[in-house]
Amino acid sequence: MEMGGDNPISIQTMWKESIIPVLTDENTLNSILNRLNSLSMLGCDIIRFAVPDMESADALSIICKKTTVPLVADIHFDYKLALRCIDGGVAKIRINPGNIGSVEKVKEIVNACKYNGNAIRIGVNTGSLPKDIAEKIEKGHISRSEGMVETAFREISVFDKLNFHNVVVSMKASSVNETIEANRAFAKRFDTPVHIGVTEAGPLIGGIVKSTLAFSTLLKDGIGSTIRVSLSSTPENEVITAGEILKECGKRSGGVKIVSCPRCGRNGFDVHGFVDRWQNKLLSIQKDITVAVMGCVVNGPGEGKHADIGITGVGDTVIIFKKGKIVRKIEAKDADNAFREELLSL
Repeated sequence: MEMGGDNPISIQTMWKESIIPVLTDENTLNSILNRLNSLSMLGCDIIRFAVPDMESADALSIICKKTTVPLVADIHFDYKLALRCIDGGVAKIRINPGNIGSVEKVKEIVNACKYNGNAIRIGVNTGSLPKDIAEKIEKGHISRSEGMVETAFREISVFDKLNFHNVVVSMKASSVNETIEANRAFAKRFDTPVHIGVTEAGPLIGGIVKSTLAFSTLLKDGIGSTIRVSLSSTPENEVITAGEILKECGKRSGGVKIVSCPRCGRNGFDVHGFVDRWQNKLLSIQKDITVAVMGCVVNGPGEGKHADIGITGVGDTVIIFKKGKIVRKIEAKDADNAFREELLSL
């Protein structure tokens, strides 16, 4: 996958469970593969896996051979894990040369990446800066955002000396302002592709707010080749959030647009339940349509008349409409099946 320059901004997420069971359980492997495919359909371009041990590296290698989704291995400390994952077919390695050890170990990783065509992401977080830079911050000589940029420059220089330039850099803080400051300062000095994100952004609502503020600011400045929304929630919610941010920032187009009312005392249709059941299915459809889910007849065909297809209801009756015109009236128990039929007819 090409990134940087005029290439589309890619969406990443991270797998959140151990993959070691893949080594002995084919059902687990199939379950993971199915979910990877679902994430891809939702708009995810890259999926990162933590690789803390050799068993995980072996498991990731098995997964790589069974999926076309680009996978990234997140490696710390042990260069042999990186070598195993590169040999196993990952698209990219996430490392920090500073915690891998000697230059010779880093060189082995670089040589393997050169031979296999892998990229490397340098991941800089405020919580894991080199000791000397952390001391500068503590003494007030530099800010934390300046410390991240200095760390990134130090890590890049290692690869420059090894004549390896297939590199992506990320500088993440849990603070929106520090994340913005670091990425802006870096972008002024380097043209290296940047992966942006707010690390440890928090639970669903708080994490979405932080990520939206940081991403919209940086994307407006033209900063960011890949993004990840880091939430204490599911990978699916991370991907959906990232996709919506890119769409609203004008950086990604196409796909289903869901318009749904917040619900009020006039509510006659279970908007929340319907959206919960249908959101992922709808967002996986590769078609440019607008779907309206309205809670009552006031917000139904009238306010949703622009939608290609919409649904609302009152009591035991559900109405399905297209471009404001009612096409079906059915009992509430038949709503999902009827909606599916009308959706397919589009």
